[in-house]
Formats: sequence, C-alpha cells, structure tokens
Amino acid sequence: MQIQVDIAFDQLVDIVKHLPAAQKKMLRAQLGDTKSQNGEKEDFSDFLLRGPVFSDEQLEEIKTARKDINEWRKK
Repeated sequence: MQIQVDIAFDQLVDIVKHLPAAQKKMLRAQLGDTKSQNGEKEDFSDFLLRGPVFSDEQLEEIKTARKDINEWRKK
C-alpha cells in the first residue's frame, strides 16, 4: 500500500517547526544534517554558560591589581 500526499514547502516547514526537539533531532539524523546553524549557536551558548567563572575573591584580587598597576603607572 502506498499513499502520496502533496504538501507545500511552507506547510512542511511549519510542520517541522512544531515537532518536539527529540523528533527534530531524529529528522536531522535521517537527513544527514547533524547540526543546523541555530543548533550550533545554541551549543556555543551552552558552552559559554557552562564555562569557568571568577569567584568574588578572584574579582577582588583583579580589582586590587588593576588599582595597583594604575598607581604604579602614574609615578
């Protein structure tokens, strides 16, 4: 049994946009497109958000160092 459905490209795009994330991932895998540009941006944002951050003590040390260097340069 075979069924053929004619769907306009815009309708297809709308259908794909409403898919859950897991199904979008499966669709990308089937199409051979592992990452879209938007996915790469999200991955980069996640990478930045998971990156190291300074502690309050480290920020205070940096502030003190900047102040000391600025005073030294004025001499």
